[in-house]
Amino acid sequence: MNRFEKLFELLPDTIDCVLIGSDINRRYFSGMKSSAGYILAFKEKAYLIIDFRYIEKAKKTVKKCEVVLLNSFKNQARDLMALHNAKVVGIESEKVTISELEGLKRTFEGYELEFSNSLSNAITELRAVKSKSEIAKIECAQNIAEKAFEHVLNIIKPGRTEKEIALELDFFMQKNGAEAISFDTIVLTGKNTSLPHGVPSDNKIEAGDFILMDFGAVCDGYHSDMTRTVCVGAPDEEQQLVYNIVAEAQNKALCSVKAGIKGNELDKLARDVIIKEGYGEYFGHSLGHGVGMEIHESPNASPSSESVLKENMILTIEPGIYIPDKFGVRIEDFVIIKKDGCHNITKITKKLICL
Repeated sequence: MNRFEKLFELLPDTIDCVLIGSDINRRYFSGMKSSAGYILAFKEKAYLIIDFRYIEKAKKTVKKCEVVLLNSFKNQARDLMALHNAKVVGIESEKVTISELEGLKRTFEGYELEFSNSLSNAITELRAVKSKSEIAKIECAQNIAEKAFEHVLNIIKPGRTEKEIALELDFFMQKNGAEAISFDTIVLTGKNTSLPHGVPSDNKIEAGDFILMDFGAVCDGYHSDMTRTVCVGAPDEEQQLVYNIVAEAQNKALCSVKAGIKGNELDKLARDVIIKEGYGEYFGHSLGHGVGMEIHESPNASPSSESVLKENMILTIEPGIYIPDKFGVRIEDFVIIKKDGCHNITKITKKLICL
């Protein structure tokens, strides 16, 4: 069963066809990266309507859609609606702006637009559970990121700046097979490590500093995500204590995660470890999130998440403690959810690395 067939299984029977125009979802269903184009998919057949810039590549690479050269989308869409005797069009409600919606109303005048969350929810559900080929791409991305991490450990030393280390990570990943970086790489040192999503600066590494690095690579459209906190020299007593608490919280989650557990239940297991040690106020973000064609996607593991984890979902496990004006620690792996546990994609040690 291909992705379009799975999609229509998740949609109400009243929806005759779907319009997919967002870049990420168009790539997910067509297999080709582009900055423009539409997929108009019916229960019997799907069409990729795309302009001249991409037509040659599309005809060579796209297998699940008939490739059509864009000339007048309004006329082409209406002709296909008539050909398939379709009346109701499902719209990506989460991806369409008000301006775009007004344009779609004109294009599909006389037809019914279904712009509740039916299509967006179905795509989210479909993308959340990864296939073997998707997992292989994610593992490829993670392998590149881990090699980059091992590389930068050799150049971290007092006097280097956060920006220099971040740029070195980015350069290494893209030089060694990454299609792109997963997100703006985070490298923080000293007091800046208390900023969970701080921006690398000209701040220089000093002896005794923690260095927090959060980064990832993209392989054939799929992201990786990892965080490690290392120390330049020997940590002091409080640094070692906090690091051990974060490691214990992460291990609790890693040992407990499996298909069937809710996101909020998993979050609580890790959070309770940190609360028990008196640092609860310093863990202010969720435990984890899904990763795939986007760096943040379904499922979610937060205090409010009712998401039920399913086999072959991908989830980050990333507890942290951030003490303002002192230091912060985050340890992040990401895992494949299994029936009775998980498979950890991240292979880098979680023991505190002292450089």
